[in-house]
This record gives sequence, C-alpha cells and structure tokens, in this order.
Amino acid sequence: MPHLLLIEDDVSVRDGMELVLRRHGYDIDTAATGEEALALLDGPHGGKVELAVVDLMLPGMDGFEVCRRIRARTTVLPMIMLTARGDDQDIVDGLEAGADDYVVKPVTAPVLEARIRAALRRAEPSGPAQAADVDFAGLVIDRAGLTVTKHGVPVALPPTELRLLLELSGSPGRVFSREQLLESVWDHSFLGDSRLVDAAVGRLRAKLEDVPAKPRYVQTLRGFGYRFGPL
Repeated sequence: MPHLLLIEDDVSVRDGMELVLRRHGYDIDTAATGEEALALLDGPHGGKVELAVVDLMLPGMDGFEVCRRIRARTTVLPMIMLTARGDDQDIVDGLEAGADDYVVKPVTAPVLEARIRAALRRAEPSGPAQAADVDFAGLVIDRAGLTVTKHGVPVALPPTELRLLLELSGSPGRVFSREQLLESVWDHSFLGDSRLVDAAVGRLRAKLEDVPAKPRYVQTLRGFGYRFGPL
C-alpha cells in the first residue's frame, strides 16, 4: 500500500482527495501547511512517505518553498504539485523548485490517480536495460547500479531526472522529441506538457554541466528536441 503525503490547506479539497485516494488503496498522511508537512517528514514516520502531493497556494510557507525544502532533504521522493490557476509561471517555478509533475485544480480523481501511479513507477529502481554503461567526458552512468558520478564525485538525481538521463544516454547522439520523452519518462502520452521536459532538462544541466548555458552532455537541437553527447 503506497504511503502518500497530501499537503493542502483547503479542508474540503483535502478531505475529498484523501477519501478518493484511500478508496484506491493508498495510505495517506495529510498536512494543512508546509511547516506541518516538513515536521511530519522529519518525524519518526517520515521515511514511510513514498510521494508528496503539494498545493502551491499554502498559507505561510508556500508550495514552492515546500518543494525546495523537501528536495533539499531528499532526491528520491517524487512530488506532484497542485496549482489552482494553471498559470505558466507558477508551473515553471514549481517544476524548477523540484516537483516532478503537476495537475491543475479542480482535478478529477482518475487524472490525479494516474499521475500518482506514473510518478511511483518512475521512482521504482529500474531503467532501460538495453544500453551499455556510459563513460563520457568524466560523466559515468552505471545503468545497473543506477548511479551517476562526475569526475568520481557522486551526483544525486531524483527519479525523474535519472530516468531522463538514462533515456537520453541510452542512445548517444539520437535526438528525442519532447513528446517522445514525455511518453517514455513521464508516461504522459495522454496529457503531455513540454514544460515538464524543459524543466527537468534545466535541473539536470544545473547538476551535470560545467556551464549549463553551454551543455556538453544534454544538448538542445532547436525545433527538434534533446540529445546526449558525444557528437
């Protein structure tokens, strides 16, 4: 039974989501504020949480800061953010803060549950097995051990960013469209959004590249998509 943390200050929304998710077999902890959520994660049972659903418009500490603080604590916990307006800048800011996905409220139960299932699948310790390990320009990707090092120093990557890197590096030089990456990494063939890909690439470059604006590992082919070097 997956254990989720739902962070939502609106009582009716929180209770409704909790009821639906429990009916789908999830164990739920809830928090009405970011401070309450972080205290729960730091507590004795915080290690049981397998995914967090974070509302952006929280009182006090907003959802953006909650995402940043959760991501600073752990790279492995998937996060789905809830946004009321679907505002482009809110979405981009939330993804850059470390969220793996987002849904716009009001959200139907099937959509939310599908996004949660997809995020939990991405967090599973598996990846493309058909390609060899990668050792390029100081970056070593161990596909069996699911580890990444740069010049011998471990690079901690959240599940979504790791899967994105595994997908791109599995076929060096091949150009992947955003749509292909959404389907293979996010399982979003039904409700895709290229901002998910662009934000994850940006976070990946910030951790891997010496100069993120001049990437050598994850490169952009304008108008087509992304590829992994060497060229």
